[in-house]
Parts: sequence; structure tokens; C-alpha cells
Amino acid sequence: MNATAYIGLGSNLDNPQRQIEWALNALARLPQTDLEAAAPRYRSRAVGPGNQPDYINTAARLRTGLDPHSLLRELQALETARGRLRDQHWGPRTLDLDILLYDQLSLADPELTIPHLRLAERNFVLLPLHDLNPDLILPNGTALARLLAQANRTGIVRL
Repeated sequence: MNATAYIGLGSNLDNPQRQIEWALNALARLPQTDLEAAAPRYRSRAVGPGNQPDYINTAARLRTGLDPHSLLRELQALETARGRLRDQHWGPRTLDLDILLYDQLSLADPELTIPHLRLAERNFVLLPLHDLNPDLILPNGTALARLLAQANRTGIVRL
């Protein structure tokens, strides 16, 4: 196992706390992967269309031997197992699992973008990442703490 991956977890349907707990347990059972740490959970307003329930979000740090695309396929299988539908962009979700960072890799292809495209814009990603690693430096050289200092913390509560 040679890569550190940070995974964003979110849910706003079907008992989100239970969905996150299930996902953390499932991440710990992925092949060639150890769950090293999970951040505290946060409640945040939904981003997207309609009047959606609030999200429960967290992040996890994994040590994995899976390459980024294999890890993505494993995460998508977990989402599908929990009834994730992909019919509405930014719609409500039983489970959302995103690769936020994978070592210091920068990758952009039709399937996957690392770092996650909107990582720097989302307080519900920045806060749990900071909880896991306050000294984290992104692949572009930006300090996570700097992004967090600029983040709008309106509408997010640590649970």
C-alpha cells in the first residue's frame, strides 16, 4: 500500500448518519486499502437544485494500493450498493463518495479529476480535510489552511 487518498463522504437521504457509518466501514474493507482516519462529521446545507435536506459530510484518509481509477470504481460500487441514483446533477444522494486527493497527483481525464474539481470552494470538504491533516499542501502548492481561512463557514455545523 503506497498511496494516501483522501475521500469525501456525504449523504442527505435515508438516515445520512447511518449511510456515513456504513460507508466508513465499507472503506475499511476495500481491497489493498486501510482506513487510517475519519474526520468529525459536519452538517451543511445542500448545494444544488430544489429544497433538499441538509447533508452530513466527513472525510477519510486511506492508505491504498489501488490506482486512482480502480479506487473510483470501488467507490462507485459502494454508492450503487446504497441506492445512489445519478439522474440529477447535484441532486439528493443516499451516498456520495469522492476522491479529493491522491498523494500529490494531478489528474484530469474524462472519468476522474484529482484534486477534486471543487475542493477549494466547499467548506464541507475543507473543514474535514483540515481535521485530518491541518498541514496538508495541495498538489498545486496551496496550503489547505490558507483555503480554509478564506472559506465561508456559513451554514455548516460540526456535529
